[in-house]
Amino acid sequence: MLLDRSSTRGNPTSRAAVPRVSRLPPLELLYQSHGPAVLRRARQILEDEAEAEEVLHDVFTSLLLNPDQFSGRCSPMTFLYRMTTNCALGRLRSRRTHRRLLEAEHGASEEPSHGSPEARVELQEWLASLPDELAQLAIYHYLDELTQDEIASVLGCSRQWVGKLIARLRAPARRRPNL
Repeated sequence: MLLDRSSTRGNPTSRAAVPRVSRLPPLELLYQSHGPAVLRRARQILEDEAEAEEVLHDVFTSLLLNPDQFSGRCSPMTFLYRMTTNCALGRLRSRRTHRRLLEAEHGASEEPSHGSPEARVELQEWLASLPDELAQLAIYHYLDELTQDEIASVLGCSRQWVGKLIARLRAPARRRPNL
């Protein structure tokens, strides 16, 4: 078993090393231990139970078909968390494309009011329109309320880069008053 000490950098009070594994445990055990967290994560992003269950199945099917995609550079939970986020964002993008096609065929909808279901749809469409890195950052920062250090750990980049991405993310968000 490898040890990941990167999570303790910059935090002198944290001395405990995080255990890392070089390969995933058996898929059945992984599903039993982390499946509920994957489902919760998908529900949180998609706000749709059926789609969240499909994301859960997509994530574990992907691991079944290609177990080598786990490189061992992070914990299995961090890896699954990131896979789930990416899969859910892909579904949001698909929804956005589908809505755009329906609106083109049937005409545009009304302007959403703040806090309404329409505003949530607009937020999901905005997330779907962002580049992957910014969409992940928006979810980690605003929805999950992770610190910049935690986001850097999940994304595998520096805290300084996370700060720059947050600044880049805030500019387009200000142009959308309903978000």
